[in-house]
Amino acid sequence: MHKNGGSIPALSVTARTLPEAWEKAVVACWDKGVDIRTEYDRKDAAGEYIDPPSRDCTIMVEVTEPFAEPRIHKNFPGGPEELEVYRQEVVEGIHDHWIDPADPDKWTYTYHERLFAYAPTEDINDPAAAKLPAVDQIEYVINKAAAASHSRRIQATTWMPTADPQTEDPPCLQRLWFRILQNDAGEPVLNLNSHWRSRDGYKAWFMNAFALTDLQRHIAGRISEKLGQEVRVGRYVDQCDSFHIYGSYFKDFLPELKKMKEGNWEERAWPSDHPALQIMFEETREKLAKNPDYMRGS
Repeated sequence: MHKNGGSIPALSVTARTLPEAWEKAVVACWDKGVDIRTEYDRKDAAGEYIDPPSRDCTIMVEVTEPFAEPRIHKNFPGGPEELEVYRQEVVEGIHDHWIDPADPDKWTYTYHERLFAYAPTEDINDPAAAKLPAVDQIEYVINKAAAASHSRRIQATTWMPTADPQTEDPPCLQRLWFRILQNDAGEPVLNLNSHWRSRDGYKAWFMNAFALTDLQRHIAGRISEKLGQEVRVGRYVDQCDSFHIYGSYFKDFLPELKKMKEGNWEERAWPSDHPALQIMFEETREKLAKNPDYMRGS
């Protein structure tokens, strides 16, 4: 058992691209993380644990050029179809219509809804009470960045204390923080920090980071329009309080970990403009256009 004297290891990795950053973060967690139980570990009829403890750490992952190629990992759990659906879910809100906290078969939130239409209840003791007017936090981010790019207040949050502590699946993403600096050529560059309370480092990190950096690109474009000057996409920093690898899937994970440790990550990555990827992305967009409930429940 990795116990580390009762302290959660605080780790840091830096990489140029998303695929390399994901591999480095996963390897760091496995090598330097601690073993800890989760609320999802399965037990047998006698109450004994079936799943091994998860491997866990606190980690900061810096991606210096989030749109550098190759940008897409071939082996992240999922595939191009799931990646494009998730990107649209976060950036474009295609699944916001699945939200209904009163319906156990629907969702209590999406990241898009919390970022683009944050609407807490008026009564903290009654989550069903009338909501305050929705706030488009991303519009605020864009307007604030255009008006005062040096501001330290350019942020958006997701946590809703009136509702989230009582739910089975509260948001993992907590906050986005943006700031614009000038590069050596005097061009404005939009930096993004994302803050997470919890994260499945192996199964979720790559898709999360891919979607959020696309949102970063979208926001940089909107600020560019307001300023009449191109705002470049800068580094992405991902800070996670509990970056974990679940014991329940160690059997499937360990062969992938072996590849990460022994091979070159570039051999396991695709450029985002790869023809096969583009075909799969386009087919997915067409399916979503015809059926907004495509991949419901995935």
